[in-house]
Amino acid sequence: MAIPKKIINFLEKSKAKYEIVEHRKVFTAYDKAATLRMPEKISIKTLVIKTSPPLKEFALVNISADKNLDKEKLRKKINILRKKEGGKAVKKIDFVTEKWVKSNLKGMKPGAIPPFGNLWKLNSFIEKSIFKSPKIFFNSGDNSFSIKISPKDFEKIVPDLIIDSFSQPRKKKKKVKKIKKVIKKKKPLKKKKIQKKRTILKKRKKK
Repeated sequence: MAIPKKIINFLEKSKAKYEIVEHRKVFTAYDKAATLRMPEKISIKTLVIKTSPPLKEFALVNISADKNLDKEKLRKKINILRKKEGGKAVKKIDFVTEKWVKSNLKGMKPGAIPPFGNLWKLNSFIEKSIFKSPKIFFNSGDNSFSIKISPKDFEKIVPDLIIDSFSQPRKKKKKVKKIKKVIKKKKPLKKKKIQKKRTILKKRKKK
């Protein structure tokens, strides 16, 4: 099994119920849902974000494959939390680079970041609509394996989980209909019409 030992050890210590699911190599939660033939709402993607200014802070954000992150909504949620803590407001939210992931989340493959922020001392956000599903699929650190777990067990593993709404429906690509050009074929002339044309031509030649 190619799942990093750090993740396996973390799951075993938590004593939570989970299942490892093997599948073909995928790099997005959307492709995972298609591969495992399951609803997009139970295939969860983990995004790594950074806030700035005044200070650069990093966090994990978990949303389902059928949704996109609403950065403005998340920024407002973070600022509410920061206000309670007496911190300064965040002005901007961005995604981290692949280089940052390789340096700070060592051993985790791009497109397969696990959702356990407490493993790296990072805040973990999760879309509240995810808790409506009895089972969900998370990244495992490897693109060919996923973690199947209940939202309640996941909450046990990440006790400081921040549950809220900060996503928007993912826009589906419109299918472009191919317009077939209809070429009108000329109808073949009937025998009688052909004969008439020939007789007319003959008369003209005689003249």
